[in-house]
Amino acid sequence: MKTNFLFPNSWKMVGWLLFIPGIMLVLVGSFLNVSLDDFLQTKVLALYSDPILGTSGWFTWVENGIADELLTVMVIGDGLLVGFSKTKNEDEMISSLRYESLVWATYLNYGIILFTTLFVFGVAYMNVLIHNLFTLLFFFILRFHYRIYKVSKSADYEE
Repeated sequence: MKTNFLFPNSWKMVGWLLFIPGIMLVLVGSFLNVSLDDFLQTKVLALYSDPILGTSGWFTWVENGIADELLTVMVIGDGLLVGFSKTKNEDEMISSLRYESLVWATYLNYGIILFTTLFVFGVAYMNVLIHNLFTLLFFFILRFHYRIYKVSKSADYEE
């Protein structure tokens, strides 16, 4: 079976080692209301900068705390490695579980967005959209690995 779009299995462990601490940092930062804007202040090139940041315009240098951007890149990148690395025995059953889990996670994710669009407003709604950067991958990873666990425990399939 050809799976050219999946990462090698060896990358999955690297993804797990960085994804779990990244998700924990996001959750702790969210629940404790910790702003990462004050950490790792540096000048960065902005494709576009909003006047709220003090400087406006296209292709300008701005002073910015990059800890939140680094954390976002870490969680998304490592989530992709965890979710889209081959399993040791990648076969049609695993591909089917991967597909079903991705569809399920997409429906759940957009269901949450639709619900919050109708019933959550203001800054709380913006927080939902920001966290939504991670939820599709998170739901997919949870569902996919849960389904692999359930199938491996059944008598019908041995991995």
